[in-house]
Amino acid sequence: MAKDKKIRDRGVVIDEGLATLQRWGLRLIVIAVAAWILGHLIGTVWMVLYPVALALIVTTVLGPPAAWLRSKGWPDALAAATIVLGFIGGVVGVIAVLTPQVAGQASQVADGASDGLQKIRDWVTGEPLNLSDGQITRAIEAVQGKLTESASAISSGVFSTIGTATSVIVNLVLVLMLTFFFVKDGHKFLPWVRALGGQRAGVHLVEVMERAWSTLGGFIRTQTLVALIDAVIIGGGLAILGSPLAVPLGVVTFFGAYIPIIGAFVSGALAVLVTLVTNGTSDALIALGIVVFVQQLEGNVLSPWLQGKNMNLHPAVVLLSVTAGSSLFGITGAFLAVPVIATVAEILRYLNERIDDSVSVLAPKEDAQSAETLAED
Repeated sequence: MAKDKKIRDRGVVIDEGLATLQRWGLRLIVIAVAAWILGHLIGTVWMVLYPVALALIVTTVLGPPAAWLRSKGWPDALAAATIVLGFIGGVVGVIAVLTPQVAGQASQVADGASDGLQKIRDWVTGEPLNLSDGQITRAIEAVQGKLTESASAISSGVFSTIGTATSVIVNLVLVLMLTFFFVKDGHKFLPWVRALGGQRAGVHLVEVMERAWSTLGGFIRTQTLVALIDAVIIGGGLAILGSPLAVPLGVVTFFGAYIPIIGAFVSGALAVLVTLVTNGTSDALIALGIVVFVQQLEGNVLSPWLQGKNMNLHPAVVLLSVTAGSSLFGITGAFLAVPVIATVAEILRYLNERIDDSVSVLAPKEDAQSAETLAED
């Protein structure tokens, strides 16, 4: 006959529940404080971390071709110098071709977007909608102000002061030098980490870094390809429509694609608004169709096919990370948000795999104990 079940006092059950809640509450507080301290440290040394982060992102693109040259017998320094100098030459060539057109037409793009917003306001507040004019006017004036400020900043150039010019040049040189060293000696870093961490920690550190590096590199390379396809389709479509601002809008689309969801929405809206002013309503509707087609192509075909399971992030997570990054660090934070959150997600996945391995190892012992308990009953 089975033994009588022991009845536990309700006070004991409630006390154990509160004790568990207390333990987890203290743990969450400790984690929150640690996250705050980490964020403060990052903010303190951001001027150092920023060029390092940019250099790492560039290295994810230049590392594979340099590795291919090394596999052909090229010395490390020669392979890195060849790839980095070729990259610099390509970027300088593209900038030399596009900068005169983009810089000369930046104010026209902003003015066109402002005029397009004004047309939409007139249409919304007029017949047959007759919506209230107050809030719409304030919202459009705010957007127009932002567009005007952006256009002024672009038109006046990045080097508005000697101090700013010096800072930008120093950072650019630092990023390029770090990129060269990362491309040249980066493949030696993981073996060093493995040896330094030993068998207990080094293996796990190397595995996490390899996964994070693979995820980051895959995101940057495929996002560049997606951005190029978006820019070519939208810019080409606007050029066929006869838009005089097709080239700068294509460039905006290209760079906007590096900020998932938000960048595509903003660049697409800008293209439609400018086309509304420069070409009229019918061409604006066609431009809207092109933008919607490109966004659907990117969201349902290009990104899933090219990215595959490389990122494995829910769109809501991407949107929240971009929003948080832009709120904390501006346009730089919006650009770096997805690579950072993808790296964190990869670390969490690895930890989850290790937990699953531990559970699977302990499970047979637990099953045996359960069997013994049933046999006693």
